[in-house]
Amino acid sequence: MAVKLRLKRMGAKKQPFYRIVAADSRSPRDGKFIEILGTYNPLMEPAEIKLEEELVLKWLRTGAEPTETVRTLFRKTGILEKFHNERMTKKEVK
Repeated sequence: MAVKLRLKRMGAKKQPFYRIVAADSRSPRDGKFIEILGTYNPLMEPAEIKLEEELVLKWLRTGAEPTETVRTLFRKTGILEKFHNERMTKKEVK
């Protein structure tokens, strides 16, 4: 099963609010998901991003692929950099 880290749209019409979820890549955008990792509210100024950092890192370690938008959000919050540094230190130890 290929797992993707992606956005699930919530909220009303013209007022989007997103959950960042780990989901099977074959399931629809707003369909079944495995776990909620955080939220993203683009309507706030600046955009509000709340993430469960340990859960996100756990999924990245197990090979889950983030979508382009989610990758950008991870980059803004610094999680992608932590994951990259963690992988580089493990490679240096081996």
